[in-house]
Amino acid sequence: MKRGLTGRFEIFRAGGETVRAFVPDPLPPEPPLVLDGARQILLERALLALGRLDSIATLLPDPHLFLYAYVRKEAVLSSQIEGTQSSLSDLLLFELEEAPGAPMDDVVEVSNYVGALEHGLERLKGGFPLSNRLIREVHAKLLSRGRGSDKLPGEFRRSQNWIGGTRPGKAHFVPPPPHAVAECMGHLERFLHEDDIALPVLVKAALAHVQFETIHPFLDGNGRMGRLLITLILCDAGILTQPLLYLSLFFKRNRAEYYRLLDQVRAEGDWEAWLDFFLEGVQTTAAGAVATAQRLVELFNADAVRIQGSGRAAGSALRVHAALQERPVISLKEICRRTGLSFPAAATGMNVLLKLGVARELTGKRRNRVFAYDRYLRVLNEGTEPL
Repeated sequence: MKRGLTGRFEIFRAGGETVRAFVPDPLPPEPPLVLDGARQILLERALLALGRLDSIATLLPDPHLFLYAYVRKEAVLSSQIEGTQSSLSDLLLFELEEAPGAPMDDVVEVSNYVGALEHGLERLKGGFPLSNRLIREVHAKLLSRGRGSDKLPGEFRRSQNWIGGTRPGKAHFVPPPPHAVAECMGHLERFLHEDDIALPVLVKAALAHVQFETIHPFLDGNGRMGRLLITLILCDAGILTQPLLYLSLFFKRNRAEYYRLLDQVRAEGDWEAWLDFFLEGVQTTAAGAVATAQRLVELFNADAVRIQGSGRAAGSALRVHAALQERPVISLKEICRRTGLSFPAAATGMNVLLKLGVARELTGKRRNRVFAYDRYLRVLNEGTEPL
């Protein structure tokens, strides 16, 4: 449905030019969303896919193995949309503090994303409400180090920002002026908690994401924060027990359509077209995550069978293999810490994996060597090629 403009323009002069800043109307949309039969089917399919994703614990011997790596894949993808060139291997090496030559600013930015998500989820688990205060806390973690750390982390902006173009007067889109940000975010917070708004949580998450991106309340990090918000909403509502739904790969692959639909919501009020796109993304992404988990279980089991046939060193090699499942980029020192093996036993076990082609040495050093579980990383790296 095309409702027309979903807000108003506030026109002012800045730097000798006219600026048209867009102030969105509060949610929910008026007239109400059309949740007809076809859209209900999309919603049901998305919810079914989420249910399968949430039951992923039944597929994996330890769901935290998948969660650890998948959170980091999402961090890489979400940051790539903003222009970083960091890879998943860069991040995993950085977390070992053994990343020579990694693009440091990019890796720090991705690492911040992981910390921001973990902070938000811990606060929600502790009973803290999903609120503007929590959004500011998560943003502070997101911009705590590296690029953007001088852009008021954790504080709503006090100056004008814009999207596209070199100045606001020539920008593709100008979000609300600074004095309107707190009020707009207040409306968004109330929408998230208003019990008498009879909308499914997935629909609320879809609307809230667009509204957040339209308000653009921070000087930097709005795109990453807007994608984090989707996960926080779904986990807070209990739709997901673990943060396993990440839409960054879908948004990255459909980047032009994503931005076109955001513009269409603002200019024409076509929330339904955006919602259809969002629900398709949820279904596609959830189904993809389940398929990835199944592939990883098959990989782990097949490699374990090969290792079991390796003779006397099979016991220590299996323990090293288990450590690689937890951390697909790892040092011998870290293997010893995780497995309780002595250094010689860990080295012997790793040599078995190297001969079988399960693991590969990354560093070429005799000391402080670092190893990668290549085929595991290959599965995780799908879709993370830089834009």
